[in-house]
Amino acid sequence: MTTVSSERLAKVFVEVADTLIDEFDLIEFLQMLADRIAGLTGDSTVGILLADPKKRLHFMAASAESAKFLELFQLQHQDGPCIDAFHSGQPVVNTDLTADAATARWERFAPHAADDGYRSVHAFPLRLRREVIGAMGVFGRTVGDLDDSDVQIVQALADVAAISLLQERVIRRGEVLTEQLQGALNSRIVIEQAKGVVAQTHSVDVDAAFDLIRGYARSNNRRLSDVAHTVVTDLASLPGLADPGSR
Repeated sequence: MTTVSSERLAKVFVEVADTLIDEFDLIEFLQMLADRIAGLTGDSTVGILLADPKKRLHFMAASAESAKFLELFQLQHQDGPCIDAFHSGQPVVNTDLTADAATARWERFAPHAADDGYRSVHAFPLRLRREVIGAMGVFGRTVGDLDDSDVQIVQALADVAAISLLQERVIRRGEVLTEQLQGALNSRIVIEQAKGVVAQTHSVDVDAAFDLIRGYARSNNRRLSDVAHTVVTDLASLPGLADPGSR
């Protein structure tokens, strides 16, 4: 990752920091963060978890469906690097999932991830000082270490994202992060349903279906969650998504 140009890194940091826009969409923001981190870290996939007011983590975004399942597995078994990073507030880096130490540390997660073809994992807390609001997992198919500068860059992006979420203008209008998170959790359920509908309609996998939904939302200047809701309730009103021949 250290070969990434300073110009590209600067652009990513600006994107992550720029939440001061109308109709801020938490799901789209976290999806963008997952995609950008995955793009910077080569062959990796990225998943993001956020905590509710009771400090329970929930899946929110992933750069690929495979990363989503790894995050859900950690949540189900409360075992894995993102769980550790969230509770400790410290990153977990350069862990070889096939090593005995990883299996001893995560006796359920490490064998499961390795069986799925993953070989390395890194996890970063989303934090502002001592307040940790989530965690981000970076899962690689090859064993390759992040050097110190790479770790600092990814953690800095995670920190900027946390700051952006906590300072987002919706909160300054008198709303609270709790309400925003609950809305995002509800939207996530609808988005998963919409992915299934579009995947079946277009005979594509769920990753491709999600790309179609996001592309439609962006090209029509609509919120991702609103398009997903329409897909589930009235797909015929979205000719660009309802017609398989429109791709």
